[in-house]
Amino acid sequence: MKRSSERFLTTHVGSLVRPAALRAIIGARENEQPYDEAELTATLRQAVQEVVAKQAEVGIDIVDDGEYGKTGWNRYVAERMDGFIHRPLRADEKPQNNFDLSDEATKFPGFYAAYSVLQTFDWDSAGEAPAAAAATLAGPRPRRLIWECVGPIKYKGQAALARDIGNLKAALRSAKVEDAFLPVAAPMSARGNWLNSFYKNEADLMTALADALKEEYRAIIDAGFVLQIDDPFLADQHGKFVAQYGEKETRRRLEQSIELLNYALTGLPEDRVRYHVCWGSWNAPHTTDVPLAKIVDLVLKVRAQAYSLEAANPRHEHEWQIWKDVNLPDGKLLIPGLISHVTNVVEHPELVAWRIGNFVSVVGRDNIIAGSDCGFSQSYNHMRVHPSVQWAKLEALAEGARIATRQHFAQRSAWDHHTPDARKEPTR
Repeated sequence: MKRSSERFLTTHVGSLVRPAALRAIIGARENEQPYDEAELTATLRQAVQEVVAKQAEVGIDIVDDGEYGKTGWNRYVAERMDGFIHRPLRADEKPQNNFDLSDEATKFPGFYAAYSVLQTFDWDSAGEAPAAAAATLAGPRPRRLIWECVGPIKYKGQAALARDIGNLKAALRSAKVEDAFLPVAAPMSARGNWLNSFYKNEADLMTALADALKEEYRAIIDAGFVLQIDDPFLADQHGKFVAQYGEKETRRRLEQSIELLNYALTGLPEDRVRYHVCWGSWNAPHTTDVPLAKIVDLVLKVRAQAYSLEAANPRHEHEWQIWKDVNLPDGKLLIPGLISHVTNVVEHPELVAWRIGNFVSVVGRDNIIAGSDCGFSQSYNHMRVHPSVQWAKLEALAEGARIATRQHFAQRSAWDHHTPDARKEPTR
């Protein structure tokens, strides 16, 4: 994995806003409506070509395909597994929900009632939100479908993954970009709202899922890309679990989730893996978020070289300071989020540079890659910011990294001589 040895490199977390044409075709497939597979293939190939070129244009060094080939960061997983059927959810069924907002919703019921309505609003391709929202609210609601595990879980997504890898490789050649990553969910975060009608218990289901996901993990690394493991489960469900199980049992469950992930990563090179944790993608109070200090030891147990963490989120921005006391192991990297994904306010490049400087002061210049808090579109039909704002934010990230490069890479002394205290040396 490349380091910021000559300048601050830039990347992001992965999911980018899909173009309208692609959203329409994937939506038809998702809702089991008629669609043209050849049209999907051609539209997806062109969309990946354009999104990679746009990332390069705004100054992102380590790019991806925007996760354009997936219905969502973890929603696509069951589609690539044998052992599942997709069917309408019956009124008496309550599938397991690994991502439950109920804990904070009890503290802010008025906000969450309003927020659930706001989330139905969408931007059309021209950015005319009111018309698109009206159509969404007035139109027929799709059936609520559910995935049910009815047999052994085995990976069958080879063709879909090969398509995604091929599209990204072709786009990289066209854009003359060398470095890329592809995200996949960690086993516990990949566990969707599925019904289990086959495995005798949850542990058996999760082990089978980890075994199947490992095939996708390895294929991404074998293709020459960096593998990003997405695992919001570790942080954003902490409050729910504490309320339900207490602190001790919550800790045990989180430790098990890390053990399961490391089991899935067994045999894969750590220097080709980066690990992403966030506190959820919704624009909400976040008052029940677990502090980073309580889970950072678990983060550092993951067999990865780089750790991608939120640092622009105002609930967590101050937590860069924990690295004054927590030792980042030798050879490891931080990818702090320096721009937010949940607000349409575009960060000033000077702010980005200042945030980079904070991390330089605690973990060292070469150990930082500038990133974003999370993805800008957690599913094919859901976007956190307007697409034009998304690109403005990424451009600000790149400009901030250039400013910080001028500030920090002109400085020599202990940094270039690798003195024992260089990692902690203040540079501002």
